Amino acid sequence: MKILIASDIHGSAKWCGELISAFKREGAEKLLILGDVLYHGPRNPLPDEYAPVAVAEMLAEYKDRIICVRGNCDSEVDQMVLPFNVSSDYATMNVNGINMVLSHGHRAVPPLAQSDVYVTGHTHVPLNENCGYYHLNPGSVSLPKENSRHGYILLDGKTFYFKDFEGNVFDELKL
Repeated sequence: MKILIASDIHGSAKWCGELISAFKREGAEKLLILGDVLYHGPRNPLPDEYAPVAVAEMLAEYKDRIICVRGNCDSEVDQMVLPFNVSSDYATMNVNGINMVLSHGHRAVPPLAQSDVYVTGHTHVPLNENCGYYHLNPGSVSLPKENSRHGYILLDGKTFYFKDFEGNVFDELKL
């Protein structure tokens, strides 16, 4: 099963469009969004083509294929316009025999086993680290920080590929 993992869209119609294009191009079956879907937040600049309603409409077409966790910029009102759950702080799923724990990354780290893959967003910086468990972060779809790229992670089989929106792989983790 192929899964596309992304975070921190922050209401950017431009970058949400790029995300959806990548989702289709990669042939992914599920889209995991690690929070901060619609609002840019008070500490961030307005992203390119800031249009939260357009982002909600774009994602609505894929509502049955999206798993999303709540970010620090997501609120109850966002749930009123998004047709998929955006109110859970954590989610777990087993994909291709890999136990993944999803969170935006602004809450405490839950108990994890050595073989778990903890996938977070929040920092807007890609991360691929083994710290007793695997900690991955795709960076930000719309507002990358620390000179990182607009990007996502593609899980294909048991390999996590870190990619930019041109499809270039810049890091990977094989389990």
